[in-house]
Amino acid sequence: MPLDVCQLPLVGGHPALDLVNTLERGGESPHDFLSDSFALLRWSVLVGVVSDAEADQVGRAWRDEPSAAQAGLAAVRDIRAGLHLVLLATITDPDGGTAGDPIAAGAALVALHQRWSGAAARARFVLDPSRVRLVYGTVPAMLVPDRIAEAALDVMLTADLTRVRRCPVLEGGCGWLFLDQSRNGSRRWCRMADCGNVVKARRLTERRRAARPSSP
Repeated sequence: MPLDVCQLPLVGGHPALDLVNTLERGGESPHDFLSDSFALLRWSVLVGVVSDAEADQVGRAWRDEPSAAQAGLAAVRDIRAGLHLVLLATITDPDGGTAGDPIAAGAALVALHQRWSGAAARARFVLDPSRVRLVYGTVPAMLVPDRIAEAALDVMLTADLTRVRRCPVLEGGCGWLFLDQSRNGSRRWCRMADCGNVVKARRLTERRRAARPSSP
């Protein structure tokens, strides 16, 4: 049975990468942990995209207007799909090519820009004692997708995208994306306690089987 969305390990190193990892890709029936708008709302609190108080506001707005809840979920899924294409195109495969499609990534950037432009149009400037901030999410019904559009922009503009990694599917990993924040850039697995140890254990079993003498 799949984990509940609030049980998902946060391995991405940034909320935008953790968003990408809410969809299990590959296989005949990929599982979407953002199964409905309220799963999205719980996940948004988990990663810190919204506060508990803001989640209450969003929940009320979505209960009063179910179509807004569906629109918010659709917007977040679109951002997730586009960001996945963009980030894959930044990953270099062992043969020197990219893990993604640069053409698809270019189209995704256009769509992401449109999502961010809508979020920015609803944002407002706030004067703090020492600076002016641009606050996204002033409309409760669109607060979650607007904050996630902000997070997508942040990771694309401020993260070192040469440090984006994918848990190696061909070696038995899950395919989740993460920012490699290790000092020497050598991290290979989403979590060593999960995929890394599972693959190591399987390889050990295979070696032991191969070393057994054949039956006469």
